[in-house]
Amino acid sequence: MTEKIEVIIPVYKPDREFEKLIFRLKKQTRLPDRIHVINTVSDRFPAKFCEEQGIHVTHIEKADFDHGGTRDMGMRQSDADIVVFMTQDAVPADPFLIEHLTAPFEREDVGAAYARQLPRKDCHIIERYTRSFNYPEKSRLKGKADIPVLGIKTFFCSDVCAAYSKKAYEETGGFEKKTIFNEDMILAGHMVEKGYMIAYAADAQVIHSHNYTGLQQFHRNFDLAVSQAEHPEVFAGIASESEGIRLVKSTARYLLREKKGWLIPKLVWHSGCKYLGYRLGRSYRKLPLWLVRKCTMSQSYWEK
Repeated sequence: MTEKIEVIIPVYKPDREFEKLIFRLKKQTRLPDRIHVINTVSDRFPAKFCEEQGIHVTHIEKADFDHGGTRDMGMRQSDADIVVFMTQDAVPADPFLIEHLTAPFEREDVGAAYARQLPRKDCHIIERYTRSFNYPEKSRLKGKADIPVLGIKTFFCSDVCAAYSKKAYEETGGFEKKTIFNEDMILAGHMVEKGYMIAYAADAQVIHSHNYTGLQQFHRNFDLAVSQAEHPEVFAGIASESEGIRLVKSTARYLLREKKGWLIPKLVWHSGCKYLGYRLGRSYRKLPLWLVRKCTMSQSYWEK
Protein backbone atom coordinates (compact mmCIF):
# COMPACT_ATOMS: atom_id res chain seq x y z
CA MET A 1 0.00 0.00 0.00
CA THR A 2 1.32 3.46 -0.91
CA GLU A 3 1.92 5.59 2.15
CA LYS A 4 -0.02 8.81 2.50
CA ILE A 5 2.08 11.98 2.66
CA GLU A 6 1.03 15.39 3.96
CA VAL A 7 3.00 18.65 3.91
CA ILE A 8 2.37 21.10 6.77
CA ILE A 9 3.61 24.69 6.52
CA PRO A 10 3.22 27.19 9.38
CA VAL A 11 3.10 30.71 7.87
CA TYR A 12 3.06 34.33 9.00
CA LYS A 13 2.61 37.06 6.39
CA PRO A 14 3.65 34.74 3.53
CA ASP A 15 5.16 36.38 0.44
CA ARG A 16 6.12 35.38 -3.10
CA GLU A 17 8.58 32.78 -1.80
CA PHE A 18 5.63 30.96 -0.29
CA GLU A 19 3.82 30.95 -3.63
CA LYS A 20 6.95 29.63 -5.34
CA LEU A 21 7.14 26.89 -2.69
CA ILE A 22 3.56 25.83 -3.39
CA PHE A 23 4.02 25.86 -7.18
CA ARG A 24 7.09 23.63 -6.86
CA LEU A 25 5.32 21.25 -4.47
CA LYS A 26 2.66 20.88 -7.15
CA LYS A 27 5.33 19.71 -9.63
CA GLN A 28 6.90 17.00 -7.48
CA THR A 29 7.44 13.50 -8.85
CA ARG A 30 5.73 12.31 -5.65
CA LEU A 31 2.86 14.70 -5.04
CA PRO A 32 1.79 15.19 -1.42
CA ASP A 33 -1.71 13.92 -0.74
CA ARG A 34 -2.52 17.11 1.13
CA ILE A 35 -0.92 20.49 1.79
CA HIS A 36 -1.94 22.04 5.11
CA VAL A 37 -1.07 25.67 5.85
CA ILE A 38 -1.31 26.86 9.46
CA ASN A 39 -1.62 30.63 9.22
CA THR A 40 -0.87 32.94 12.13
CA VAL A 41 -3.46 35.67 11.63
CA SER A 42 -2.12 38.95 10.25
CA ASP A 43 -3.08 41.66 7.80
CA ARG A 44 -1.58 39.68 4.94
CA PHE A 45 -2.62 36.21 3.79
CA PRO A 46 -3.19 34.97 0.21
CA ALA A 47 -6.58 33.35 0.88
CA LYS A 48 -7.62 33.32 -2.78
CA PHE A 49 -4.33 31.76 -3.86
CA CYS A 50 -4.64 28.99 -1.25
CA GLU A 51 -8.22 28.30 -2.28
CA GLU A 52 -7.24 28.08 -5.96
CA GLN A 53 -4.41 25.66 -5.12
CA GLY A 54 -6.67 23.40 -3.05
CA ILE A 55 -4.73 24.01 0.15
CA HIS A 56 -6.26 23.17 3.53
CA VAL A 57 -5.90 26.21 5.82
CA THR A 58 -6.12 26.55 9.59
CA HIS A 59 -5.99 30.02 11.16
CA ILE A 60 -4.58 30.65 14.63
CA GLU A 61 -4.04 33.80 16.67
CA LYS A 62 -0.53 35.16 17.09
CA ALA A 63 -0.66 34.56 20.85
CA ASP A 64 -1.38 30.87 20.22
CA PHE A 65 1.63 30.18 18.00
CA ASP A 66 4.33 27.93 19.41
CA HIS A 67 7.19 26.30 17.49
CA GLY A 68 6.36 22.90 18.94
CA GLY A 69 2.71 23.20 19.88
CA THR A 70 1.54 24.55 16.53
CA ARG A 71 3.31 21.81 14.59
CA ASP A 72 1.96 19.21 16.99
CA MET A 73 -1.55 20.49 16.33
CA GLY A 74 -1.02 20.01 12.61
CA MET A 75 0.40 16.54 13.12
CA ARG A 76 -2.53 15.49 15.34
CA GLN A 77 -4.98 16.63 12.66
CA SER A 78 -3.24 14.58 9.97
CA ASP A 79 -4.11 11.03 8.97
CA ALA A 80 -0.96 10.69 6.83
CA ASP A 81 1.70 8.02 7.36
CA ILE A 82 4.50 10.51 6.73
CA VAL A 83 4.21 14.22 7.57
CA VAL A 84 6.60 16.74 6.03
CA PHE A 85 7.10 20.07 7.81
CA MET A 86 8.44 23.05 5.88
CA THR A 87 8.88 26.75 6.53
CA GLN A 88 7.36 29.33 4.20
CA ASP A 89 10.75 30.43 2.86
CA ALA A 90 12.14 26.99 1.96
CA VAL A 91 11.76 26.39 -1.78
CA PRO A 92 12.21 22.90 -3.30
CA ALA A 93 15.35 22.90 -5.45
CA ASP A 94 13.94 20.34 -7.92
CA PRO A 95 10.92 18.07 -8.52
CA PHE A 96 12.42 15.22 -6.48
CA LEU A 97 12.28 16.72 -2.97
CA ILE A 98 9.33 14.70 -1.60
CA GLU A 99 10.46 11.51 -3.34
CA HIS A 100 13.99 11.68 -1.90
CA LEU A 101 12.94 12.98 1.52
CA THR A 102 10.51 10.13 2.13
CA ALA A 103 12.69 7.36 0.67
CA PRO A 104 14.52 6.67 3.99
CA PHE A 105 11.22 5.53 5.55
CA GLU A 106 11.52 2.30 3.60
CA ARG A 107 13.45 1.33 6.73
CA GLU A 108 11.04 0.88 9.64
CA ASP A 109 13.60 2.13 12.15
CA VAL A 110 13.80 5.64 10.60
CA GLY A 111 11.82 8.13 12.67
CA ALA A 112 12.71 11.34 10.87
CA ALA A 113 14.47 12.57 7.74
CA TYR A 114 15.65 16.08 6.93
CA ALA A 115 16.67 17.77 3.71
CA ARG A 116 19.82 19.47 2.56
CA GLN A 117 19.64 23.27 2.61
CA LEU A 118 21.28 25.06 -0.31
CA PRO A 119 22.18 28.77 -0.10
CA ARG A 120 20.29 31.45 -2.00
CA LYS A 121 22.05 33.46 -4.68
CA ASP A 122 22.43 36.44 -2.32
CA CYS A 123 23.90 34.34 0.50
CA HIS A 124 27.11 35.78 1.98
CA ILE A 125 30.26 33.67 1.74
CA ILE A 126 30.52 32.82 5.47
CA GLU A 127 26.91 31.65 5.65
CA ARG A 128 27.37 29.84 2.34
CA TYR A 129 30.23 27.85 3.84
CA THR A 130 28.22 27.21 7.05
CA ARG A 131 25.49 25.67 4.88
CA SER A 132 27.98 23.28 3.26
CA PHE A 133 29.41 22.43 6.71
CA ASN A 134 26.04 21.61 8.26
CA TYR A 135 24.51 20.11 5.11
CA PRO A 136 27.22 18.12 3.29
CA GLU A 137 26.83 16.30 -0.03
CA LYS A 138 26.68 12.81 1.46
CA SER A 139 23.57 11.31 3.10
CA ARG A 140 23.82 9.38 6.33
CA LEU A 141 21.81 7.67 9.07
CA LYS A 142 22.36 8.67 12.70
CA GLY A 143 21.45 6.69 15.80
CA LYS A 144 22.35 6.11 19.43
CA ALA A 145 25.62 4.38 18.50
CA ASP A 146 26.82 7.61 16.82
CA ILE A 147 26.60 9.81 19.93
CA PRO A 148 30.22 9.15 21.07
CA VAL A 149 31.50 10.33 17.68
CA LEU A 150 28.93 12.88 16.48
CA GLY A 151 27.88 14.28 19.84
CA ILE A 152 25.04 16.78 19.52
CA LYS A 153 25.09 16.44 15.71
CA THR A 154 23.44 13.05 16.23
CA PHE A 155 20.22 14.90 17.03
CA PHE A 156 20.58 17.52 14.32
CA CYS A 157 17.38 17.86 12.32
CA SER A 158 15.70 20.92 10.81
CA ASP A 159 12.01 21.64 10.40
CA VAL A 160 12.91 24.01 7.60
CA CYS A 161 12.26 20.78 5.69
CA ALA A 162 11.88 17.53 7.60
CA ALA A 163 9.66 14.46 7.39
CA TYR A 164 8.40 12.36 10.28
CA SER A 165 6.93 8.89 10.55
CA LYS A 166 3.52 9.34 12.18
CA LYS A 167 4.00 6.04 13.99
CA ALA A 168 7.39 7.04 15.43
CA TYR A 169 6.06 10.51 16.25
CA GLU A 170 3.24 9.13 18.35
CA GLU A 171 5.45 6.53 20.05
CA THR A 172 7.95 9.18 21.18
CA GLY A 173 5.43 11.76 22.37
CA GLY A 174 5.79 14.20 19.49
CA PHE A 175 6.88 17.83 19.59
CA GLU A 176 7.02 19.63 22.90
CA LYS A 177 3.76 21.57 23.27
CA LYS A 178 5.58 24.66 24.54
CA THR A 179 9.09 25.36 23.34
CA ILE A 180 10.99 28.50 22.50
CA PHE A 181 12.84 26.92 19.60
CA ASN A 182 14.62 23.74 18.53
CA GLU A 183 11.52 21.52 18.60
CA ASP A 184 13.04 19.43 15.82
CA MET A 185 16.24 18.48 17.65
CA ILE A 186 14.37 17.82 20.90
CA LEU A 187 12.09 15.35 19.12
CA ALA A 188 15.02 13.82 17.24
CA GLY A 189 16.76 13.28 20.58
CA HIS A 190 13.72 11.47 21.96
CA MET A 191 13.51 9.34 18.82
CA VAL A 192 17.18 8.37 19.04
CA GLU A 193 16.73 7.45 22.71
CA LYS A 194 13.84 5.16 21.70
CA GLY A 195 16.06 3.42 19.15
CA TYR A 196 14.97 5.23 16.00
CA MET A 197 17.35 6.55 13.35
CA ILE A 198 17.52 10.11 12.01
CA ALA A 199 18.17 10.24 8.26
CA TYR A 200 19.97 13.09 6.54
CA ALA A 201 18.75 12.92 2.94
CA ALA A 202 21.32 14.96 1.01
CA ASP A 203 19.59 14.39 -2.33
CA ALA A 204 16.39 16.01 -0.96
CA GLN A 205 17.20 19.69 -1.39
CA VAL A 206 15.60 23.03 -0.57
CA ILE A 207 16.89 26.53 -1.18
CA HIS A 208 17.05 28.32 2.15
CA SER A 209 19.49 30.67 3.87
CA HIS A 210 19.64 33.89 5.88
CA ASN A 211 22.22 36.66 6.09
CA TYR A 212 21.97 37.21 9.84
CA THR A 213 23.76 40.06 11.57
CA GLY A 214 25.93 39.41 14.61
CA LEU A 215 23.13 40.65 16.88
CA GLN A 216 20.61 38.34 15.22
CA GLN A 217 23.03 35.44 15.71
CA PHE A 218 23.24 36.39 19.39
CA HIS A 219 19.44 36.29 19.82
CA ARG A 220 19.09 33.05 17.87
CA ASN A 221 21.76 31.24 19.87
CA PHE A 222 20.34 32.52 23.14
CA ASP A 223 17.01 30.87 22.34
CA LEU A 224 18.76 27.73 21.10
CA ALA A 225 20.59 27.43 24.42
CA VAL A 226 17.40 28.07 26.41
CA SER A 227 15.80 25.11 24.63
CA GLN A 228 18.78 22.92 25.54
CA ALA A 229 18.74 24.05 29.16
CA GLU A 230 15.03 23.22 29.39
CA HIS A 231 15.56 19.69 28.06
CA PRO A 232 18.43 18.08 29.98
CA GLU A 233 16.94 14.65 29.19
CA VAL A 234 18.23 15.20 25.64
CA PHE A 235 21.18 17.57 25.89
CA ALA A 236 22.73 17.01 29.35
CA GLY A 237 26.32 15.82 29.09
CA ILE A 238 26.52 16.54 25.34
CA ALA A 239 28.56 19.68 24.68
CA SER A 240 27.81 21.95 21.75
CA GLU A 241 30.85 24.21 22.02
CA SER A 242 33.30 21.77 20.41
CA GLU A 243 31.20 21.58 17.24
CA GLY A 244 31.03 25.38 17.13
CA ILE A 245 34.80 25.69 17.48
CA ARG A 246 35.30 23.17 14.70
CA LEU A 247 33.04 25.23 12.42
CA VAL A 248 34.90 28.47 13.17
CA LYS A 249 38.32 26.92 12.48
CA SER A 250 37.11 25.25 9.31
CA THR A 251 35.50 28.49 8.06
CA ALA A 252 38.69 30.48 8.76
CA ARG A 253 40.75 28.00 6.76
CA TYR A 254 38.24 28.21 3.92
CA LEU A 255 38.39 32.03 3.86
CA LEU A 256 42.19 31.90 3.69
CA ARG A 257 42.09 29.38 0.83
CA GLU A 258 39.67 31.63 -1.04
CA LYS A 259 41.95 34.63 -0.42
CA LYS A 260 39.27 36.34 1.63
CA GLY A 261 41.15 36.55 4.91
CA TRP A 262 39.87 40.10 5.36
CA LEU A 263 36.53 38.51 6.32
CA ILE A 264 38.02 36.71 9.33
CA PRO A 265 37.30 39.64 11.72
CA LYS A 266 33.63 39.39 10.67
CA LEU A 267 33.76 35.64 11.33
CA VAL A 268 35.24 36.29 14.79
CA TRP A 269 32.55 38.89 15.55
CA HIS A 270 29.68 36.64 14.48
CA SER A 271 31.17 33.65 16.30
CA GLY A 272 31.60 35.73 19.45
CA CYS A 273 27.97 36.83 19.27
CA LYS A 274 26.87 33.21 18.86
CA TYR A 275 28.99 32.06 21.80
CA LEU A 276 27.90 34.86 24.14
CA GLY A 277 24.25 34.26 23.27
CA TYR A 278 24.69 30.54 23.85
CA ARG A 279 26.40 30.93 27.23
CA LEU A 280 23.77 33.38 28.49
CA GLY A 281 20.97 31.14 27.22
CA ARG A 282 22.32 28.10 29.03
CA SER A 283 22.26 30.15 32.26
CA TYR A 284 19.01 31.99 31.60
CA ARG A 285 17.50 30.93 34.94
CA LYS A 286 20.13 33.03 36.74
CA LEU A 287 19.26 36.15 34.72
CA PRO A 288 16.61 38.76 35.60
CA LEU A 289 13.57 38.65 33.32
CA TRP A 290 14.31 42.11 31.88
CA LEU A 291 17.70 40.87 30.66
CA VAL A 292 16.21 37.67 29.25
CA ARG A 293 13.79 39.81 27.24
CA LYS A 294 16.73 41.80 25.87
CA CYS A 295 18.50 38.59 24.80
CA THR A 296 15.66 36.59 23.25
CA MET A 297 14.23 36.77 19.75
CA SER A 298 10.97 35.20 20.99
CA GLN A 299 9.30 37.80 23.21
CA SER A 300 5.94 36.02 23.19
CA TYR A 301 7.47 32.90 24.73
CA TRP A 302 8.19 34.76 27.95
CA GLU A 303 4.68 36.18 28.10
CA LYS A 304 3.00 32.75 28.18
